[in-house]
Parts: sequence; structure tokens; C-alpha cells
Amino acid sequence: MRFQLLGPLALADGPDTVVLQPSKPANLLAALLLNANSTVSAGYLQRAVWGEEQPATAKAALQTCVLRLRRLFAKHGVTGTAIEAVPGGYRIVAGPPTLDLLAYRDQVRRATAMDRDPEAELYTLRDALSLWQGALLANVRSAVLHRDEVPRLAEERLRVVERVCDLLLGLGRCGEALVDLWTATRVYPGHERFHEQLIEALYRSGRQSQALAEYRRVKDFLREELGVDPSPSLRRLELSILRGEDLGPVGQAALAASAPGQAAPVVAASAEAVGSGSASGEVVGSGSASGAVVSRVVRGETVPQPDAEPPGSEPAPASGPDLASAPDPATIPTLVTAPALTSAPAPVAAPAPAPVTVPPGAATGAPSAAGACAPSADAGVGPVPGVPHFTGRAAEAEAMAARLTAPPPTGPADHRALAVVVSGAPGIGKSALAQHVARQVGDAFPAGRLLVRMTRADGEPRTADEVAAALADALGATGEGRALLILDDVVDADQVRPLLTPGGPPGTGPGLAVVVTSRMGLGGLIATHGGWVQRLTAFTEAESYGLLLAALGAERVEAEPEAAHRLTAVCGHFPAALRILTARLLTRPGLRLADAVDWLGDDPLARLTLTDSPGHSVTGLFDRALDRLDPRLSQAFTHLAQGPPELLADGGPEHEGPVPEAVREQLADAGLLEDGPPGPYRIHGLLRAHVRRTARIRDRRTEKV
Repeated sequence: MRFQLLGPLALADGPDTVVLQPSKPANLLAALLLNANSTVSAGYLQRAVWGEEQPATAKAALQTCVLRLRRLFAKHGVTGTAIEAVPGGYRIVAGPPTLDLLAYRDQVRRATAMDRDPEAELYTLRDALSLWQGALLANVRSAVLHRDEVPRLAEERLRVVERVCDLLLGLGRCGEALVDLWTATRVYPGHERFHEQLIEALYRSGRQSQALAEYRRVKDFLREELGVDPSPSLRRLELSILRGEDLGPVGQAALAASAPGQAAPVVAASAEAVGSGSASGEVVGSGSASGAVVSRVVRGETVPQPDAEPPGSEPAPASGPDLASAPDPATIPTLVTAPALTSAPAPVAAPAPAPVTVPPGAATGAPSAAGACAPSADAGVGPVPGVPHFTGRAAEAEAMAARLTAPPPTGPADHRALAVVVSGAPGIGKSALAQHVARQVGDAFPAGRLLVRMTRADGEPRTADEVAAALADALGATGEGRALLILDDVVDADQVRPLLTPGGPPGTGPGLAVVVTSRMGLGGLIATHGGWVQRLTAFTEAESYGLLLAALGAERVEAEPEAAHRLTAVCGHFPAALRILTARLLTRPGLRLADAVDWLGDDPLARLTLTDSPGHSVTGLFDRALDRLDPRLSQAFTHLAQGPPELLADGGPEHEGPVPEAVREQLADAGLLEDGPPGPYRIHGLLRAHVRRTARIRDRRTEKV
């Protein structure tokens, strides 16, 4: 059992959460938890519970509130945490495992000590931010706490959000930073540091006009709303953009200045501005720091580090699943991923592919600098990476290899045939299969094999023109003969049609082979360009067992074969779930598989995630897939997943009525419905459980204290 302060005040036990209804005891509990492990005077507690004007019986009523809280703790089995009466007041004892606020601060302290390893610091801070679950103390009706405590906690979070964005910029991952910064600047319009980071990220991504438009927008806001000019650092950044200057590499001093543990000069806004946002419930990333603290942070310019990981280089799928990239998620969304999905490499992931460099003039006129977010790298074109521990899909891989190595089709000069479309549900292993086969048939493509990511890290699809510009240079650098392209995670047919005609990427000849991976069926593309479709479904039981053998080793798996089979069943033979499970088990070599069955079975959706990389999770994968749907289709799918299986039939239950066949066909085309039996369609068990769990959390119960 743990207490949750970073959102509505609640008690949580695994996936079950009880949100406390507004009451005097809830005010008291919040005041004690905000000062956990310290003595809180009775006078302050009375003000927190009743406000500045207290009843004559406040002292006795305070003791009654304490008794009611103790009964609540006993009812829900709270152990190890108790409200103690001490001289002068009360104290509650808690630690990071039992109070999310302490866990958050502990994570931030750990991250601060990782300043020599930006990647590790980034992941640790994102893990900390994932603990924020909504508007701070939205169900606590205490004017004193919202005046004195909420703004302070909000500022703690904002400093971490700033640091995360600084780290992303320093690592050259501007696409991920943009996801967080668009939201942050709209929720906190007077927070100039967020605007500065957003403008810098836009400029380094080659979007100079958008960067200048954003500067004008924040300049107008500051003058009209606050009567001040932009900060000196913002004005210097605008001048650099107007001159088209290279911002240069980031300095360690600039990054150190933004570290959560360092003090920074802050010019606070009026108390009215601070207080008005304290219960706003606005969300930045995965959670919200209610209390819009409007501040001006005057620092030096922050620009990416040299020798940082090139932007756009993402970890390759580790085997069966094709975990979609998302801003490290966050997600996130998200500052946390979900994502969002900021992607972080799993313990067994393949090395990130080296991006193909495109000269600055190939796509836009953005500046090119070491560690900068150059458009060439953001185009997501690179060599095809290997897939470690690839197992299963033997028949599919053999058929694809035969198709790709067959002589180029003959036909009209104005038509380029499409080789293969690999489609299926999110996480089913499309990208892994395509990359594995591409590596197998390398001898047939002397001009090279390229992986082209058709969606950015923020989930937005790349345009055909953008991809063509990057491919022009990449293919021009390859040798003679046939080349193979993998167009990965295509959103719709219109995104790739221009690339499959003679007007597509320069340097491509009629012998070019193209593999498209997509969650969509892309029937329209097959109709216009021909090609062959490989639709993937979940693993067979033998394939799932083979993945465990390959990843965990025969010695560990064959020592407990029955438990291994039960683990694959709990994962529903779903490749993404199996890969995440094996990654977790590899980090816990002493855990018996039989014990892992019980551990995973208690809450598989919550535990099928990588704790150091929240973007790699089954729930995040499904959330991102559902976010791509038209809202009406998403609503229809939620209805189907929450209802009985008969809803998927043509007639449907008499009291429910049928879901139109056109809707079911669209959901099947999007990879969310599988072919039957029973019936024409079915929903994978993990996906159905995710939808029901999400609805349960959204409508979680409340309890009166």
C-alpha cells in the first residue's frame, strides 16, 4: 500500500487505487504527507484543515480526524505507516516505497548524481516524472495547502521538466523535445525558458520560420499580459536565428545550470498569477504540476553537446516486436511516454543504426552543427540494423526472402512494382521481420539496404517529399545494382505512393525493391502498385517458447519448461509482451520462472514494461495505436473491447445491436481486430484487458473518509 500525493490524494495497492473524497481528514492527511517524517504543529494542521478562521472546537476535532484516518489505514491494510502523536503536533512516517513524493525526490537526487551520463540522467528523470498522475491535490479543499505547498511542488516539477528538455537538446534529440515543449509552452505561457527551448528545438530541426513565429508569439504575450520584454537570452536566440548562425555545441556549464539541484535566478510573477493555476489540472507530459508558476529564468543559451547520439537514431527492435518509437514517450507522452514513446533501448536491444548524413542543403536551410538536430538525421534514414535473438516466423521469412530475391518484374517503364507489405497489429513484429529478412538477402542487393522510418519520434508521419530528399543523397552514395528500402511504420498509402513512381527518390532504378511495414492493411496501395502481403498474427506456442530459449538461454528455460509455457500464455504469445518479459527476466537472473508466473500474472499489463525505459511497455504501445485512430473508431473499439465477444458478430446481442460491419472492417484494417474464430473477428486478450483497465482507472472509485 502506498500514498499518492502527485495528483489526487489517493491510496494505491498495485493496480487498485482509492481516491479520497474531499473532507477534513483528507486535508489533514495531505498536510502530514507533504511534511512526512517531520513534526507538524497542531496549529498549522488546524489551519490546513479549516483555514485561517477555525472553529472553537478545532483542537478536539483535529483528534477526531486523526482517529478517522487511523481507521481508514486499518481498513485498507496500511502497515509500516502510522500517524504518531508527538509533543506539539503529529507526524507521519513514510519512505520512498510508501509515498510517491519521496520516491520522486529520491529519483531526482539519483539523477543529479548522474551528470556525467546524460542518457542515464534523462531516463532517471523521466522515470521520476512518470509518478505525477494529474492535478496536484485536486480533491483536497484546503486553501492553505494550495497557497503554501502546491506552488512549491509545482516549481520542483517545472525545474525537472526544464532539465529533461535541456538533456534532449544536448543529446540532439530535438524531435522528442518538441513533443514535450509544445505542451509545456501552452500550459505555462509565461514560462520563458520553455519558449526558449522550443524555439531552439525548432531552429535546430530546420524549421526557422516556425522558430521566429514562436518568438513573436511569446513576445506579444509578455508585452500584452505582463508588460515586459523577452529575456536577454531569448532576444539573443532570435538574433542568432535571423542571422542564420550555427548555435554551436552545448557547454557543460549551461547544462549544469539547469540541473534540478542547482539554484537558478527566478523572477516570480504576481501571487495572483501563481495561485490561479494551482488547481488548474493542466497536464504537461504524463502528469500535471497544478499551479502555473510564471517565472523568468535568465540563463545562458542551451545548445546540444558535441559527440552526442545523432538525432533520429533509435534502438532497433530486439526480436519479435516492433515497438513503435515515441518520444521518450512520453512519455509520452509526453515528458514520459509514452512515451509517450520516448524510446529507450532495452537491455538486449541492438545497437542504434548510424544515420546517413545528408548535406545541409539537401532538405532545408537549417544550420548544421555537431550534436545539432540536423534535418538529415531527423529524416530517419540509415542502414538496416540486425535483430538479436530473432526467432519464429520461419515460413514468413522464407517466403519474403524468395519474393525479394526474385528477378525484378517486367512491365511498363512508368510503374514500379511493390515487393512486400508487412502488416499487422502494433507490437506484432513487423519491423523485426523486415529487418531480419533484409539482412539475410544482402547479397542480392549490392547497392545497399536502407531502413527509412516513416514517422518521427513524436509520432507524426513524415511527408513523401521529406523522405525523398533524404533518400536522394543516401541512395546516391550507394554502389551499383539493386537496392532495398524498408519503409517502416507507414501511416497510409498516400504517404508512400510518390516514392513508388519514377518521380520518386533520385538514384533509384527499376530494380529497386521496397518493403513496407504498416499497421494498416494498405489494400489501396496493393490495388494500384501490386505487390504481396504478409499479414502477421501472434506467435504460436512453439515460437513463443523458442523466443524464451533464444533470449534467456536453454539452461534457464529447460530447467522449468512448464513455467516457461505458462509465461508465454500469460503474455498471450504476443511478441512485444514476450520481448519485454525476457528483458525484465534477464535483469533478474535469480528469479525462478515459476515465481515469475505468479509475479506477472498478478498484473501483467503493469509489469510488462521496462522500468528504466517507460516508453517500452505494452500499455504505451496500445495507447499510441489507439491515439492514431479517428475518435469515432476509438470509441467504437472501446465499446467492443468492454462488451461481450458477441458484439463482434454480425448480429450482436439483441439488447446491444450490431456494430456496423464497416466499422469492424476499419478496426481490423488498423490491426486492432484479429481474424476469428470464433466469429469473424476477435480482440487479443492483452488489448482487451488494456482497454478495460484504462476505463477502470478513468472511472476509479472514490471513498469518503
